Amino acid sequence: MEPIFVYGTLKQNQPNNYHLNDTKNGCAVFRSVAATVNKYPLVISTKYNIPFLLQNEGTGHEIRGEIYDIDTKMLEYLDDFENHPNFYKRQKTQVKLPNADIIDCWIYFLPDYPDSFLDLQFFDNYDSCGEHGLTYVTRYQRDPDEELSFPNWISSS
Repeated sequence: MEPIFVYGTLKQNQPNNYHLNDTKNGCAVFRSVAATVNKYPLVISTKYNIPFLLQNEGTGHEIRGEIYDIDTKMLEYLDDFENHPNFYKRQKTQVKLPNADIIDCWIYFLPDYPDSFLDLQFFDNYDSCGEHGLTYVTRYQRDPDEELSFPNWISSS
């Protein structure tokens, strides 16, 4: 089992959490809430209001999220779901547990993004129904004819 830190739509009570609970994707067991040791910019962007954790250490906030222990099958599923390594990049990053223990977890970062993303509001915690009013648009709610090829769709926000 490998620990993975989720900060966006895969968290509990968020639109994509059901992927972690679907045993046909593999096994995922909730372990703990946690926060990144280092600061990162967490933004919400595009017309789909997608949360992105930008690979820009030292900028933004310590990000609050959740740790799951996942098996190889779930890791492969999430790599496909997050389009790693072509879109998001999965890397080991230190996170802090509530008891102050620090562990390395996999996290999906967005390494290539428009400079304008750094002008967006930075969040320390993501909630699709948060006060920001930027409700996430799930994949099944999007136009199926629209090509989601990076980087074209990200700049058409």
